Amino acid sequence: MKHKLNIDTWARKEHFNFFRGFEEPFYGVVVNVDCTRAYTFAKDNGVSFFLYYLHKSLTAINELEPFKYRIYGDEVFVYDRINAGPTIGRANGTFGFGYIDFHPSLDTFIEGAKKEIERVQTTTTLFAPKLDDDIVHYSAMPWIDFTSLSHARSFSLPDSCPKISFGKMTEDNGKKSMPVSLHVNHALVDGMHVGQYYDLFQQLMSSSN
Repeated sequence: MKHKLNIDTWARKEHFNFFRGFEEPFYGVVVNVDCTRAYTFAKDNGVSFFLYYLHKSLTAINELEPFKYRIYGDEVFVYDRINAGPTIGRANGTFGFGYIDFHPSLDTFIEGAKKEIERVQTTTTLFAPKLDDDIVHYSAMPWIDFTSLSHARSFSLPDSCPKISFGKMTEDNGKKSMPVSLHVNHALVDGMHVGQYYDLFQQLMSSSN
């Protein structure tokens, strides 16, 4: 479900109108996230580390309203819940786009995620059956300890979904970390909000559950 944002009373009305006219309104940053406790928890509990940090990321996204905004023409809508639109690899080296519903319960989320991963890995189509803007575009590149990242984009197509990519986990003196790239549309999300996402994501990754 979604509802329309009243742009006329929005404190960012002028910012929205300014940035949405850009040919490229997206900007992004890469931050190294400490995942020592998260990795240990996932392995100790037999949980996929990918699904564990994906759930933590979505939990943070759903706590921060600007990441729920999407642009439709001249209007902005706010989704009640944001889900995951991840790339899922296949044995033949290709991938498909998945759609995983968010749920506050990690166990419930993982249950649904496993079914969607199986669907993608046993089919050959690129796109998920359900297509909507109530997602974050997720990708994981566990082979690359990247320090920057850009995305393929068609500027002629409207797009306001955030894009988050996870890189290779490395270890230094017992501390595990991985680069996390976040790209957002500046018409909707400012640097302060990006900082809030990384702070909350790190808090969740450092928790013990």
